[in-house]
Amino acid sequence: MFWFLMAAMVVVIAAVTLAVLGSGDGSGGPVSGGMPEAEPDRIDDPLPRDRPVVPADVVAVRLPVAPRGYRMAEVDDVLDRLAAELAERDARIAELESALAGARAVAQRQDEAAGE
Repeated sequence: MFWFLMAAMVVVIAAVTLAVLGSGDGSGGPVSGGMPEAEPDRIDDPLPRDRPVVPADVVAVRLPVAPRGYRMAEVDDVLDRLAAELAERDARIAELESALAGARAVAQRQDEAAGE
């Protein structure tokens, strides 16, 4: 029985060795191509790089799911909050820019009136 198990082990080791060496490049893959390219761990950043991020961009982001990843509802809540805060920030900036333009117009009129 011992010799039978030893012979079986030698045959299995020889078969695996021949399969790996027979692949051509030692990788165990097909002769012509080798091992296939690995998929990236992360997806490309879905946010635009050529313009500022707007709330709709953040709402449209969907992150990949992993078996031991994250709770989708929690991440979606965070993204929704971020989108709301970006919208609020943009509205406040527009309000301040409008007020600044009005103040500049008043100052310009006062300068023109003082110059006459």
